[in-house]
This record gives sequence, C-alpha cells and structure tokens, in this order.
Amino acid sequence: MEQNLSQYKIFYEVAKAGNISKAAKELYISQPAISKAISKLEDSLNVTLFTRSSRGVHMTPEGEILFRHAETAFQALNSGEEELKRIREFNIGHLRIGVSNTLCKYILLPYLKKFIEQYPHIKITIEGQATARTISMLEQHTLDIGLVAEPAGLSGLSFIPVMEIQDVFVSTRHYLNNLYLREGKDSDLFQCGNIMLLDQNNMTRHHVDEYMEEHRIIPKQILEVTTMDLLIEFAKISLGVACVIRELVQKELESGRLIQIPLPAPIKKRTIGFAFWGGSQSRALKTFLEFLY
Repeated sequence: MEQNLSQYKIFYEVAKAGNISKAAKELYISQPAISKAISKLEDSLNVTLFTRSSRGVHMTPEGEILFRHAETAFQALNSGEEELKRIREFNIGHLRIGVSNTLCKYILLPYLKKFIEQYPHIKITIEGQATARTISMLEQHTLDIGLVAEPAGLSGLSFIPVMEIQDVFVSTRHYLNNLYLREGKDSDLFQCGNIMLLDQNNMTRHHVDEYMEEHRIIPKQILEVTTMDLLIEFAKISLGVACVIRELVQKELESGRLIQIPLPAPIKKRTIGFAFWGGSQSRALKTFLEFLY
C-alpha cells in the first residue's frame, strides 16, 4: 500500500458523511486539508473517487469499490481496539503452559484452580507433553511458561522453584513376599524382580538411569510404562517394583499399602518449578507470575 493510511481514513469519513464539511468536523481538520488529501489519493490511484455538487459529494463506482474495502479494514481496526480495551478492563489474555501429565495433575492443577478464581477471563491453553518438549517450546517462544523439573542448563530461562521431589522404588509387601518365596530371601531384587520404569523418552527415566549406572544397578527385567499414574497403579496391584515420585505415593506409604525399597543411597532429589523467559512478557504471563509470587 503506497498511500498514507490517513488518506484512506479521510476518504472513508468523507464517503460515510457524504459531505466534506461534516467529515472535517469529525476529523478535526480543515476542509481544504480534506480536499487536498482526497485529490492526492485520487492522483496516486489514477481514479476519480467522488463527484462534487452543491449538495455534497457522491462516490463514483471506483469510489464505492474502495469504500467497501476501506470499511472492512477500519471495522477490523475498531474491533482490534475494542478487544484491547476489553483486555485492559477485564484482564483478558492468553496464557500457554507446558507441563507433563503427572506434574499437571499433582502440582499444576491446585495453582490453576486458585488462579482461575482470581482471573476468570484469562484464556489458558495446556500443552501436555514431556519436559524436554516443554523446554524446547519455551526456547522457541511458542509457550509462555512451563512447569518442569529444573534441567541442568536453563539456556537463559528464568526459574521459580515450587517443591523438591524424590524418586523412589516401591512395591507391595505381597509382591515382595511372593518374589522372595520363589527366588530366595537373599536374591537380588533388581535381578529377579519385574522393574517398572517410565519410558526412555522421559527425563525422569534419564535421571533414574544415571543413578542406576552410578551404583551399578542393572535390572534384568524392565517393564516400560508411559505415565507415572500407571506406574503407581501397577505397583498397587503387585505387578512389580515401580520407580515413582515419593510425594505422589505418600499416603500409600504411610498406610502400608506400598513399601519403599531400600537403595545403596537415595536418588538425588529434583526441584520442580516454573520456567519462563525473563524478557518481554505478555500481560497474561505477567499476571500469572505476580500470582505465583
């Protein structure tokens, strides 16, 4: 578009009013300035937009064509201004959050419940996925914030810690009793038991694999499971020994429904928190960060 937008605005208002004098009052500019702008627009487009008479101005067929397009454009701009006004007045915005299914269910949901109660007009999109994918999308600026286990390198991301978690191995007493009855009391649990772990694409699995490699623990029989919820449920039905987050099975451990398997040393704790870019932030993200603090 080679012409100045103000020329189209003047054309649009003159066409609506059908009178240069009325348009001048609407735009708070002089009639000669309006006539000059219309003439410039006509010259640049090489068409006549209005015919003039003592009663005012009338659009030519070319002017009517341009008016239809100008009307659509200015109505769209007005809609945009109204939407921005609503965002300011009602704190409307769009917050995009990345989180694994496990962290979403056990950690994020309580935060969201309170946040939505305070800010019901903010639209929230949840991307349920692995932590590695969430961090990648944060780096690509396709997410606003992610709830993740703090990675070794944040690549410039800011991080608000929420809680520490501890990975442990658990099973039912019933499973252990049957296993030791079959294999002998002194048998190596990781050699003869059914060891249930998250699949290898999961960052939790990488963390646990590093621990087992460091302590020379080599499970002979591994059952890979896609979600932490399934690991917990499989452990509770005595399917095997599952590596789970202790904080998610605290009630089962306290009740004795599950028991924790002794290890040579505790698996290193991990910190869960919200990762985000510290630079330019959307209004919705700023609101969420203020809520967290």
